[in-house]
Amino acid sequence: MRCVGVAHGRISARSAARLRAGVAAAALLVCGGASAADLPTLPAAAPGYDWSGFYIGGHVGFATAGSDFTATQPGRAADVTGTLDLFRPYDFFTGQGGNFGGFQTGYNTLFQSGLLLGIEADISFPGNIFGFSTLATPSIGTATYSDLLEMSGSVRARIGYAFDRWLYYGTAGYAWTQDHLTRTQLSDNPAGVTGGTVESKFPTRSGWTVGAGVEAPLAPHWTARLEYLYSGFGTASVTFPLAGQRFDSNLSVQEVRLGLNYQLGGNSSNAGKGTLAPLEGDDWIIHGQTTYVSQYAPPFRAPYRGANSLDSNAGRETWDATLYAGVKLWQGAELWINPEIDQGFGLSATLGLAGFPSAEAYKLGSDDPYARVPRYFIRQTIDFGAATEKVDADINQFAGKQSPDRLVLTVGKFSVSDIFDTVKYAHDPRSDFLNWTLVDAGTFDYAADAWGYTYGASAEWYHGPWALRGGLFDLSIVPNSIELDRFHQFQIVYELEHRHKIAGQPGSIMFDGFVTRGRMGKFDDAVVLAQEIGGTPNMAPVRRYASRIGFNLNFEQQIVANVGAFGRFGWADGNYEPFEFTDVDRTGSLGIALAGKLWGRPDDSFGLAGVINDISSPHIAYLNAGGLGILVGDGQLPHPGPEQIMETYYRFPLGALQATADYQFVANPAYNRDRGPVSVLTMRLHAQF
Repeated sequence: MRCVGVAHGRISARSAARLRAGVAAAALLVCGGASAADLPTLPAAAPGYDWSGFYIGGHVGFATAGSDFTATQPGRAADVTGTLDLFRPYDFFTGQGGNFGGFQTGYNTLFQSGLLLGIEADISFPGNIFGFSTLATPSIGTATYSDLLEMSGSVRARIGYAFDRWLYYGTAGYAWTQDHLTRTQLSDNPAGVTGGTVESKFPTRSGWTVGAGVEAPLAPHWTARLEYLYSGFGTASVTFPLAGQRFDSNLSVQEVRLGLNYQLGGNSSNAGKGTLAPLEGDDWIIHGQTTYVSQYAPPFRAPYRGANSLDSNAGRETWDATLYAGVKLWQGAELWINPEIDQGFGLSATLGLAGFPSAEAYKLGSDDPYARVPRYFIRQTIDFGAATEKVDADINQFAGKQSPDRLVLTVGKFSVSDIFDTVKYAHDPRSDFLNWTLVDAGTFDYAADAWGYTYGASAEWYHGPWALRGGLFDLSIVPNSIELDRFHQFQIVYELEHRHKIAGQPGSIMFDGFVTRGRMGKFDDAVVLAQEIGGTPNMAPVRRYASRIGFNLNFEQQIVANVGAFGRFGWADGNYEPFEFTDVDRTGSLGIALAGKLWGRPDDSFGLAGVINDISSPHIAYLNAGGLGILVGDGQLPHPGPEQIMETYYRFPLGALQATADYQFVANPAYNRDRGPVSVLTMRLHAQF
């Protein structure tokens, strides 16, 4: 589940340039990343570790920043002076704060004396390093001024001393930032600036940085570091023409970083063979991934449009990079933390289709990369018998063995769909199908923020061929928003699974259900209120605390080796607005997946699937009256029809990447027979270690 964006149509030149920069940085994650967890004691390494050579990697951390400013009107001395505090503590329910993430690359030369000389370049993407101040004078009226750090970087020299397996170093050099400065007029002022006027500027600052750190080998090729940097920047001057006011401001930033580097060179004690070496210890493991998706919708019939309509002849791109860091806490217990950097928008800012064509597109798009931590959770596994089932190492999973009879408890922040509705052949938009309503059942309105994650707890009980799962999860503060509600509103999810074999081929059947308890509106109430007071229906004034239920029946079945089939069939209460996922009240999907071994290409795969989504009569009346849903709303719906989607993909290796060509065909987009049909062409690039 992913995106309500803020821009429509073709990607802007500014967005495209930043997206290209993000995609270039993504390659670094394939070879290195940064852990947000405290790693255990470092393993022993050979004395005389050779630090020489090129390296690439990533980092995460927290920052605090401050800015002094003056505001001047033409022909006057400075009217206002002030200071912005840009530090924001991490808010677990909004997922925002002074955190950041980024990438670095460099080169070291180690001398026999232990002296190290090197050079490094880095780029960082903040989560929410932001500060604002209120201005109030007779000539200005009342206004606010804010500074949001969008991205920063540096080119630095390093000098250090290598002692056994430890490297101690100092660093200094050139630094830069790009800021987003905003002035908002809150009230009318004597100069004629009306309340609500917003102006933005994007200055690039240049300055210097200095710091120190310590680094040590973690595994063959890999090193971990802890680093502190202080950066100072000169004065940036911007003029907001509508307000007739110039702001002069400086900026200073302090950062604490935890990073990982992957060494490309070095002596034989470090050298590896083949591609990227894994990063794994006895009680910890780190995986990483990066995914780039580009989609384009060619021209289609569109006689009218509304606020949530899909744009014709438009393309969009998304990119993300994720680190999966896990550590074993005690017997059967694991802690996982997944820092991530996201960028880009879905088609039409992720609007216009209930079955949206990219599950890599979030509900909050951004031109600039930004850092988040979508998952941090503890998982406890309690075995009730001998551990005989083999478990391979994977994303958020340690290698080992487990009992077929066990209890698994998960507590923290994660996605409900990590545990429920996990059909093998259609659940990973980074490697198989991309459409939202093929990745998950369209009626599975699971609790989540706008990025698809929430706080909660789940229990999974496995006994022979049976599994019973249940969970309690936090809803967003209002339907489809970025902030979670601290469990004033909640959702209960349950699932019963039976695993079986038919003609010796494995498969399973799953029954999922949910009960949502929160403030939500009824479609009929919104339509009636709009008729009484005029205008278009709006859910906000008719929301009351109520319950919404839904369920889906899923199956997956291997037919023969390398051939699998799957399906989902779901229903949800169509009297109430969907709370979190998408605008679907009825759904049915079927598909097949083929492994490339069938045609002599073992690393390839092919998939073909179809899905039909539909909505209730009250839901149709609401959209026809001009109401807006989570993703759909053409302003009218005089000729409704079920949304019919076909998707096919072919995935193949491309060097160190997995490339996918994907095609989707949508009839009656947003349940509207007057629009479309729509074709969506997709190119996906993915790498993972």
